[in-house]
Amino acid sequence: MNFISLRIITADIMPLVRFYEQITGLSVTQYTDDFAELQTPLATLAIGSTRILQLFGGDNIARASSNQSVILEFRVDDVDREYQKLADILGDRLVQKPTTMPWGNRSLLFRDPDGNLVNFFTPVTPEALERSGPCCIPFSRGQQWRLA
Repeated sequence: MNFISLRIITADIMPLVRFYEQITGLSVTQYTDDFAELQTPLATLAIGSTRILQLFGGDNIARASSNQSVILEFRVDDVDREYQKLADILGDRLVQKPTTMPWGNRSLLFRDPDGNLVNFFTPVTPEALERSGPCCIPFSRGQQWRLA
């Protein structure tokens, strides 16, 4: 089994599409007015409007802008450099400036337009680098993901 996708349900898809394009430097493919995807070789971030909930059985199965337990995480080359690039964009969405965590990742935490937590991180200690493995080379905004 492979984990391949996470989907955000939103009442207004376009602000999220623009936001994720802006912070990653990658293009989001919008298939319909109600569904878009940000694809990387390892996983996909899907963005769906509340209107698609009817396809899954009704309005009550998910609620937009109400996430209180999930953090969307992106591994980047240099968290501090990404923070410098994004500081003006993030504004009051910033939750935590780049900080080195006890487990060895340097982390930048902020919220997207729907209030979902987003973490840009870089493994910085030998242990964190070993845990992250050789699976991929992290992206910098404007660059493509690629397998190592």
